[in-house]
Amino acid sequence: MNSSSDLSILTLVMNASVVVKCIMAILLSVSFMSWYWIFRKAFVLRATREDTSNFEQMFWSGIDLVQLYRNVSAERETAGPMARIFEAGFREFSKLHGQKTFEASDIINGARRAMRATFQREIDDLEAHLAFLASVGSVSPYVGLFGTVWGIMNAFRGLANVSSATLAHVAPGIAEALVATAIGLFAAIPAVVAYNRFIHDVDRLSIRFESYMEEFSNILQRQLR
Repeated sequence: MNSSSDLSILTLVMNASVVVKCIMAILLSVSFMSWYWIFRKAFVLRATREDTSNFEQMFWSGIDLVQLYRNVSAERETAGPMARIFEAGFREFSKLHGQKTFEASDIINGARRAMRATFQREIDDLEAHLAFLASVGSVSPYVGLFGTVWGIMNAFRGLANVSSATLAHVAPGIAEALVATAIGLFAAIPAVVAYNRFIHDVDRLSIRFESYMEEFSNILQRQLR
């Protein structure tokens, strides 16, 4: 390659070996998928924070719990995780409270178990596909490195039939191979950053949910008294 245009990224990709091209295609596909889940998860977590804040404001405004339960039940799918936790706890509380055979501690424990089960489902939904981002962040650099090693091997194997090897002979092959590592890092870095950010957001939401469950349990206990 005698001109600088021959060393453009597109030319390097087109001149790469079949194995390196396959690796690049896999990494690009994984990168597009990770960006899809990054944007989707960002929107989901932002909506969850907004729904949680709106429900907390409504809950602590002094609204009647029965009326709040009816409102949440009517819009359960769009009410948000904390509202669904409230619905599960209040529904179990009302069911057990209507029976004379249960003591106060049994009623509160039943409501807590119902809220805990819903809490676990909501957290599982929020953490969905985060493992994929973690896998992309940890595996993509090694996949790109494998493509680089394979490309460099081919570049040096091509020197076997050359009587006087120079840097000009091996540089294009090495440059082609390094593109695979660059694509691997391009896929890995955003996935790692997004994963760490989303895990932090989910943990903060989890703390808010658990704090609410304790506060709501205390309110239900006071009502029984």
